[in-house]
Amino acid sequence: MLLTAGGLVMEMGGANSHGAVVAREYGIPAVVGIADATHRITTGQTITVDGATGVVTPAAV
Repeated sequence: MLLTAGGLVMEMGGANSHGAVVAREYGIPAVVGIADATHRITTGQTITVDGATGVVTPAAV
């Protein structure tokens, strides 16, 4: 699934967590430590993940 993802948002973990390391290896932007991400981001919602700044925002439609 990660290979088809455009980005990764995780509630827990850090820069050296497994998900973050794999995302980095594949050039997928990742943001970790987003509290309540699974409640704040709904299934099917389009978001923008900026791994450089650590910002996750709703995508402009």
